[in-house]
Amino acid sequence: MIIGEKKIERPLRWGIIGGGRTSNVGYKHRLGALRDNTAYKLTAAAFDIDAERGKNFGFQLGMDPSRCYPDYKTLFLEEAKRSDGVEVVTIATPNGTHYEICKAALEAGLHVICEKPLFFEVSQGEEIIQLAKKQGKIVGVTYGFSGHPLLLQMRKMVQNGDLGEIRMLELQYTHGFSATEEGDKKSEGQKWRVDPKIAGPSFVLGDLSTHTYFMSRLICPDLKITKLLCDRQSFIKSRAPLEDNAYVLMHYNNGAVGRLWSSAVNAGCMDGHRIRIIGSKASIEWHDNQPNELLYEIQGQPVQKMIRAMPYLYDECNEYERLGALHAEGLPESWSNIYLKFAIAIDAQNRGDQKTLDNLIYPDLVSGVEGIRWVQNCVRSADKDSSWVDFN
Repeated sequence: MIIGEKKIERPLRWGIIGGGRTSNVGYKHRLGALRDNTAYKLTAAAFDIDAERGKNFGFQLGMDPSRCYPDYKTLFLEEAKRSDGVEVVTIATPNGTHYEICKAALEAGLHVICEKPLFFEVSQGEEIIQLAKKQGKIVGVTYGFSGHPLLLQMRKMVQNGDLGEIRMLELQYTHGFSATEEGDKKSEGQKWRVDPKIAGPSFVLGDLSTHTYFMSRLICPDLKITKLLCDRQSFIKSRAPLEDNAYVLMHYNNGAVGRLWSSAVNAGCMDGHRIRIIGSKASIEWHDNQPNELLYEIQGQPVQKMIRAMPYLYDECNEYERLGALHAEGLPESWSNIYLKFAIAIDAQNRGDQKTLDNLIYPDLVSGVEGIRWVQNCVRSADKDSSWVDFN
């Protein structure tokens, strides 16, 4: 159980790029990093393309205004001159900037935590893998839902054969908040998401379902996609060629099949994010709007509802439990868990502790690159009249 005691020798000096006052995700990053004040200390930032607004925002957070910089290049340059300069930076900017900032951060000798989808091209990801290896630095990816403890329970149940042979994966991440184009014109956080120059080759597949795809890989690490078919739509025509709805069929190396629905136009849906794993003996199902409960359905028996933090769960699940079963946990705890794991990974990398790195389950650089690969294959299939394509 996590109760806030330090897991590393001292807090990491942390900076953030983007994530300012108008950001949809900045507060989530700060909640995640600073929930355990033993892991990170917010030291510097380049919050905003409007430098004065960014400096004011940092001041309102209680930061030293002189360390609220106008852009990431100035942050890297000035912090490198200090004996107490940042050691790790979070990139919470629009998709199209991730690659150049991540590369510059690594070249500046910094560890990196980056928003998803990581980059546009697999080749960019492979380049960054080599650069991170050369620099001896960690790159983590903020798949923010993946820190929910019950996902580790699901992973252990799959590995232990509690479900039997895995046959089907039912994946969904949908909502209705983009069912009209109003937000495309008024919301700063939405405008760039429907601009291919900034968002990349995908809208909902990259913005929403890379989360779900990573979580499915976390739960079923031995399943590898062999081929897929993607059918995507732009119901708001001005978003084309980016999709606001998509269906993906997947075939896996063990003969299992998967189906994923991704949508921002599921009108009336507040939060349709769920994962169901179906085996030959039983199924498990988890919803992110009820993250403290896991349904376990054994064929021929009553449905069991497993509750987070209970002693009947596997130890691997309860290791990252925070509040106890009586009290509900949610998204802030999930983000806190992945940020804590990033800190543990960075500390282990700094100390040359390969054993810790090998045993730590967290959304790492390779996972981020696999997310790029999945989106690329989905787009390739959709652009070929929704035909099956080999996963490569």
